[in-house]
Order: sequence, then structure tokens, then C-alpha cells
Amino acid sequence: MNELKVFQYGCGKMSVYTMKYVLDNGGKIVGAVDINPDVVGKDIGEIIGIEKTGVIVKNASESKELLMNLKPDIAIVTTMSLMNDVKDALLVCAECGVNAITTCEEAFYPMNSNPNLTREIDLLAKKNNCTITGSGYQDAFWGNLITTLVGASHNIKKIKGSSSYNVEDYGIALAKAHGAGLTKEEFQNQIASADEVSEEERNKVIESGEYQPSYMWNVNGWLCDKLGLTVVSQTQKCVPQFNDYDIESSTLGMTVKAGMVTGMSAVVTTKTKEGITLETECIGKVYNKEEFDRNEWTVYAEPDTTLVIEKPATVELTCATIVNRIPDVIKAEPGFVPTSKMGELKYVK
Repeated sequence: MNELKVFQYGCGKMSVYTMKYVLDNGGKIVGAVDINPDVVGKDIGEIIGIEKTGVIVKNASESKELLMNLKPDIAIVTTMSLMNDVKDALLVCAECGVNAITTCEEAFYPMNSNPNLTREIDLLAKKNNCTITGSGYQDAFWGNLITTLVGASHNIKKIKGSSSYNVEDYGIALAKAHGAGLTKEEFQNQIASADEVSEEERNKVIESGEYQPSYMWNVNGWLCDKLGLTVVSQTQKCVPQFNDYDIESSTLGMTVKAGMVTGMSAVVTTKTKEGITLETECIGKVYNKEEFDRNEWTVYAEPDTTLVIEKPATVELTCATIVNRIPDVIKAEPGFVPTSKMGELKYVK
């Protein structure tokens, strides 16, 4: 990665690690942008916690000009979780012919949740000979680790996964998206009801570009693509989570009272032509004092095999995965290419 030129799009919490890891690996941060006025104008060294570098964070409105002038090898986009929210960032990279990798969870496999936008980015990237993709924690811990387990299994019937995270660590937008702080009735009306529709109705929403998938929706698509499985049907159900005592939420700026929603479990069930069912769950909520992050997967086969990882450092692992994927993105064919097409995740130094 020596002398690789990297452009940082989004200079929040995740960028602290992505920029540090790029620099540690011999790469060079040539430019950075954000929309937050408290960040714009800062030297990236102040964000990372090192001495000043001379690279000043510019407003994201200047992205096109900066990308055209700086001609980076790749842009790292660390902003939001949905494709519609990172649309402008990915399109400007594709327009300028700059490879891009994003932490956007939906971008891990957006073909099954926002196909029209994905196709638009894909065509523009192909036209300008660059590659766009999504990666992060799920690439390693919900993707490659699982396909490795599958590769050691025989006569698979089911793949079941569950991963939990504290919404306090990821900001108010994510916390609210998980229903934290709502009443049971509000959760039903605002969140759960969106998935209580027929397959035909869901497909219409997906085609419109307005579907809001849980993280595992795209993970299941990625796994099926990687494993060569044919999806017959896929459903999602959002289940509210509760606690029997009050919990303070600094992110929400409120006390989540006993009986109020602390977050949700989103369960995605995918049935395949090959007879293998994927049942995956992500649990995002305001943790009580006994809870911690946990990643658990079981491959039901001959033999059954379970993988459990407790207290993973999700932010740092996400950012290390992003940086380690950079050489794969640069080598990949042009277009929007999921990492399921890029081979195994490798350590880069």
C-alpha cells in the first residue's frame, strides 16, 4: 500500500481509524471532506490524534473538484448506512473515475434492496473505469468466516446467525432507526408494520428505492451470491426489545423507561432453491448493564458447527477490513462489484 493515494469522504468516528490504518500501511491521505461545520477546516491530524499533516478537511460540496484534481487511487466513504444516504458520494466517485469503498451497510449487497440505484452507480463506474463496493465488519464476521465454516460442512440444512451491537456507539440516527425510546405501539406503527406486507408489495417498495433493509437483508444476499445459492424467497421481521428497568441513553438524551423499546431484533429468513435456509438476526439496542456485543453463527449440517465471538471491537474491525480490502477493489473489474466477487479477505501490510 506504499504511496497509495487515498481520499477520505466523511471525517467522523470511523475515519479516525480508516485514516490511521492507511497511514500505518504506508498510504497517503491526499484529501478529505465532510458536511459537519465543526469538522470542516480541521487538519486531519487533529481528527486522527496525531501531528498536523497539512491536509485540511473541505466541505463535501467540493468533492468533484477535489477528486478530479487530486486523482486519488481510491476513496473511503464512511458516512451513512443506507444507499440513498451515500448516493451522492458514490455517484461523484463514479463520475470522476475514482474507485470507492464504503462502510455503508446496505452497500454490502445492495442488488437485493435498491437495485435501480445500484445499477445507476454500476453503469457510471463502468463508463469511467472504476470500481465501487461496500465492506466492513460484515465482510469478515458475517461473510467470509461463515463461508469458511460452510466449506468444512456436509449436507447443510440451515445457516443461522445472530449479531448484537449497542446503538449508543453509533449515534442518534441509528438509535432512532432501531426504535429505541418508542412505546410498543409506536414501534408497531412506525417500524414493524413496514414489513407486514406481501412479497409483491415488498418488491414494489424495493423497486421504488424506498426499502429500508436491516443489515442482515444484504448479508443474506451476499452469502447466497458467494455460495452460489439461488434465492427463492426472503422476508424480514422487526421485533422490539425491552428491559424491565430504566436505562439512561446519552445518545437519545433520555431515560428509556422499563417497558419502552430499547431497540430491535431484525430477523431475515431466506429460502433457497438448493434447500438451504438462512435465518439471520441483528440486534441493535441500548444495552443494559449485563449486555455486550456478541456474534454467533451455527451451520446446521454434518456436523453442526457453532462460531461465537464475544465483545468484538466492531468499529476498529470494520475499519481494518475496509483498508485491507483496498487492493482487491483496485484490482477488481469496473462497476459496482460486491466483495463476494473479490475473493477471500486478506491481511495487507
